[in-house]
Amino acid sequence: MSTETTHVGEALSEETRARIQRRTVLVLMLAQVVGGVGMGAMLAVGALIALDLSGSDTWSGMATTMITLGAAVFALPLASLAARHGRRPGLALGWVLGAVGGTTVIAATVLETFALFLVGMVFVGAGTATNLQSRHAAADLASEATRGRDLSVVVWATAVGSVAGPNLIGPSGRFAAGLGLPELLGPVVFTTAGFVLGAILIFALLRPDPLRTATAELARSGAPAGVRLSVTGALRMVGRSPGALLAIVGIVASHTVMVAIMTMTPVHMSHHGAALTVIGLTISLHIAGMYGLSPVVGWLTDRFGRIPVLLTGQVILLVATAVSGTAGHDEVLVTTGLVLLGLGWSFGLVAGTALLAESLSADVRPRVQGVSDLTMNLGGAAAGALSGVVLSQAGFGGLNLFAALFTVPVFVLAVRALSVRSRSTSTTS
Repeated sequence: MSTETTHVGEALSEETRARIQRRTVLVLMLAQVVGGVGMGAMLAVGALIALDLSGSDTWSGMATTMITLGAAVFALPLASLAARHGRRPGLALGWVLGAVGGTTVIAATVLETFALFLVGMVFVGAGTATNLQSRHAAADLASEATRGRDLSVVVWATAVGSVAGPNLIGPSGRFAAGLGLPELLGPVVFTTAGFVLGAILIFALLRPDPLRTATAELARSGAPAGVRLSVTGALRMVGRSPGALLAIVGIVASHTVMVAIMTMTPVHMSHHGAALTVIGLTISLHIAGMYGLSPVVGWLTDRFGRIPVLLTGQVILLVATAVSGTAGHDEVLVTTGLVLLGLGWSFGLVAGTALLAESLSADVRPRVQGVSDLTMNLGGAAAGALSGVVLSQAGFGGLNLFAALFTVPVFVLAVRALSVRSRSTSTTS
């Protein structure tokens, strides 16, 4: 009998559960590291490749838009696959689809076919969806006291590959040139290889499957093992939970603000004469802000509560838009704003994910988590699509002001959630 079958079929002691959770987090971290290689660089060069192929600033924003749209397209199918068969097949398939996307982008760039490039970037988005869903896998067997820490450590692991990625633009460009490819394709080659390795790691090592193990534990407790929800049904369930609604809106807002500004920063800097290496460093530091302090954010989330940390993230995002929006041609201020932008995203994602997990029963979490990632990436895709238009019409300062408006609903819903929680506490006391 396999190890996975044994753990799924038998009751787990606390020691065994903790051991499986440690192994799960370690495997997810390894996959995040290799899957993240090149992704940061992909963000930096994607807009530039799109600019070369399309010849338009407005269309250059479609590179990130297609990635985020792809992440939205694949979020629900991958979550549904996980709900039926476990995290392992869902995550492995996501990395494979991302590799297909990277291969398509390479072919499209060589053939100078912009439409095929956009299709490839949609499939690259499957890698982003997988990257995001890994944090949910880290929460499957986590205790309430450590959920923020466990998922934040997996989020942090992405930084190891992603932060190095933009600084690999030069070396990877020379590698691509040695293969007879355009230099901008260097990061794409690295990204594709990382996706393949991530799929191999997940498929071979994520045993026992954390979601199947958690579902089996739920069934043994006498609770329903799972509920099949449509997108509409999941949204209705979220609407009935002030905490879940705040969590999803907070995640979506944080991601939308980040994508809107980050997408156009390379183009903005390029227009003002910034060297490609400087652009790469700026994106690298931005990704460091996104992932580098996520374990600290996870600790703060467990220590001080999900809602306070989520709101802190929105404040940081507002400061980031103010700094970036008033930076003008100052590369240091633009970079500072982008670092703060990444940090605010981290606060929103980690705290929002933990709040969502604790606001719903275990039997419906996978489906609703898929809907959360779907809406998050739809928001990012819309922001990416509009960012080029807003930049061309209102400038970089106007783009930052536009992005800042998305934080407003989070503060409004936080007041509602805290009010409901306060009334509930008063009633039970």
